[in-house]
Amino acid sequence: MNTSVVTDSLEETQANVNREVWSTLPEVGYPVIPDTIHEKLLERYCYSVSYNKFTRQPNWVMWQLTGEHVIKRKEGVWNEYREDTELPSEIRSTLEDYASSGYDRGHMCPGGDCNWDDEGRDETFVLSNMCPQHPKLNRGDWKEIEMACRKWAKQYGNIYIVCGPIFLKSQQHERIGLNQIPVPEAFFKVVLCTDSSKPKGIGFICRNTDGNRKKDFYVNSIRQVERVTGYRFFPNLEDSIKSLVYDMDDINNW
Repeated sequence: MNTSVVTDSLEETQANVNREVWSTLPEVGYPVIPDTIHEKLLERYCYSVSYNKFTRQPNWVMWQLTGEHVIKRKEGVWNEYREDTELPSEIRSTLEDYASSGYDRGHMCPGGDCNWDDEGRDETFVLSNMCPQHPKLNRGDWKEIEMACRKWAKQYGNIYIVCGPIFLKSQQHERIGLNQIPVPEAFFKVVLCTDSSKPKGIGFICRNTDGNRKKDFYVNSIRQVERVTGYRFFPNLEDSIKSLVYDMDDINNW
């Protein structure tokens, strides 16, 4: 299965934008990815997705998290995983693909970042926001990074987050389910804060394994994550801010 093809036309991508989002993601800009990678843009209320019909997973998921969202978070446990029926059946993953696979349905945008809004939280449980993720990563180090992001949003007032899978070109991917969903070899996350007196940036790359390490083990700069993924993050960000934040790789600055 070839995971790299020409992207949908601009008209087709725009036709698949679902509805207005509350956030200011366009101010910093959606990630720019190589034109050899298929993408379909899906805009949810709390997050936006670049969806790849060949991997049946996101290329990236992006959202804005504010301190107010963290304060308004509702407690509870939800288990409302479902197929994304806004996508044609021939390009979407199914619950059966993940069943007994040994991998979690790993949220990219976590429900806990959107459960200040019931509809927004529910939208995080569609499989177009999921990737096959090692259970110990999903429930361990990846979750710890998610919790750190909430702490930073509360501390600084507003952050932008982008994350997604990494498929290594040099490896033959493990596959799961009837639809032969490829398992990512790693995941990336980049975090940007522009609302503090001193802008901040940080990146993470986590191998899709059972690692149990401190967060600084995964730390990279945003520029390093760009090199690994081939993506260009926050394209609308002013060059003066980029020059300050893109090479930051010290989590102690957060």
